[in-house]
Amino acid sequence: MGELIVIRHAQASFGSDDYDRLSDLGHQQAELVGAALRDMGWVPDRLITGTLARQKQTLRGMGFDKAPEEHAGWNEYDFHDLLRVKFGGTIPDPVQHDRKTHFRTLRDVLREWQGGGVEGARETWTQFSARIASARQAATREGAERVLVISSGGAIGQLTASALGAAPEQMIALNLQVKNTAISRFIFTPRAFFLHEFNATPHFAPKERAHLLSYS
Repeated sequence: MGELIVIRHAQASFGSDDYDRLSDLGHQQAELVGAALRDMGWVPDRLITGTLARQKQTLRGMGFDKAPEEHAGWNEYDFHDLLRVKFGGTIPDPVQHDRKTHFRTLRDVLREWQGGGVEGARETWTQFSARIASARQAATREGAERVLVISSGGAIGQLTASALGAAPEQMIALNLQVKNTAISRFIFTPRAFFLHEFNATPHFAPKERAHLLSYS
């Protein structure tokens, strides 16, 4: 059996003009999760990221030398696009910059998107879920036993919901739980794929590191 570990990128730059880059905290988180995997003796033989800068920066910060593959299927859904479409082209300032307002609004917009709404968005829910399935198939193809993927919360939520056979709305609950640099582990064979561990952060377990945990 093969093992797939999917890690959410480290903290990005919420509320800034360029969200798609790690914060100072994010760089610390990336170093810690890389060290945690090495302490476990878990060394990947396939590395994959999406095409987003925050995903690539996270992997670089983790300190693995093997050249990664890129697969755009592991990218996040474009939440900026969904919110712009929902609000007629301009995202209200509280939705853009206040965390509680942002995530409460995003939850509602995702439900609408899953139901076929938010017409005019660059990607439909059906397209999003299909590309996550395609990315999973590519990552677990023959040739590697330990696969490490750096992805994003929505992609991890959908991958997990799919592995559990859960309803689409469960993806939203899972998505919004995923911590920065959290480890989710899956077991795969040519005919099976199932969840083994979800949203683990052993690298933040020591009390002196608890303040480094973040969700966005």
